[in-house]
Amino acid sequence: METDDGGGQLEVHTFRPSGSVAASIPGSKSPAEPTGVVLVHGTLVTDSLYWPFARTLSVMLGRPVHSYNRRGRGHSAPQPQGYSVGTEIADLLTVMEQSGSTDVVAHSYGGFVALQAARQARINKLVTYDAAVSLSGNLSSRWRPELEEAVTAGQLDHAWAHLVQGLGTAGPISYLPMGALRALSVLSARTRLGLEMRSLLPTAVTEMRAVLDADAHLHDFVKLSTPTLMLSGGWSPSYFAETGRILAGAVPAITFAVVPLQFHEGPLRPGKRLASRIARFLSENAVQEEASSAP
Repeated sequence: METDDGGGQLEVHTFRPSGSVAASIPGSKSPAEPTGVVLVHGTLVTDSLYWPFARTLSVMLGRPVHSYNRRGRGHSAPQPQGYSVGTEIADLLTVMEQSGSTDVVAHSYGGFVALQAARQARINKLVTYDAAVSLSGNLSSRWRPELEEAVTAGQLDHAWAHLVQGLGTAGPISYLPMGALRALSVLSARTRLGLEMRSLLPTAVTEMRAVLDADAHLHDFVKLSTPTLMLSGGWSPSYFAETGRILAGAVPAITFAVVPLQFHEGPLRPGKRLASRIARFLSENAVQEEASSAP
């Protein structure tokens, strides 16, 4: 799928209720196919980690779910010069338009992107999980200049340790001393996933900067009209839930809820609790409309 800025391709994978997956999406959806849902992944990962979740969600909804690699991953185009949240918003809207999708499900940094997109464009329904939104500077303390310095110097184990400690998204591991975290990084580099995460550290730097550069205030979201469910894991870092509660308390279109027994990486873990909660929200209006139109 071509980006709208001429930057290259976006690698997209489609999951349908039958369980099939296509390597890429055709130019438009089949007229007989229900409208799709776009899944936007977080930072330091590729979309392949979300495939089981996307497949489960597709089956529950009876609709196609389109998962794509954001810039700098897989066969998608690299992050361009001047990368910002605007780049990600344009890519999300491109995937939505070309896949015939109306709804969005987004995790972590993806949730930040999707909420910003919903302020500018029409999205039918949106679900975020642990959305990384900077609200009145509340995430500024999570940014560590040492992260960028370590990435620039090629000290990737040091960089990974600063990222994990700063964001606190790795559960109890996040609270280990720096030395222990560096040792864990060395060990994880022996695995395919660990190597992949290390290679994506430069994108984490630009993405964290994009979040801070787009720091918003409550009044920026007041006109949001997209019905939005902001979820946070019961075992996720508390700042995600705090932001969700604040936004839900001020913006009528936003509802907030905690999903018990879930870590930050909830969409990547086995189980159907999270997918079921999301599918229920996305299906609510459709069920009501079918009931009201019945003879």
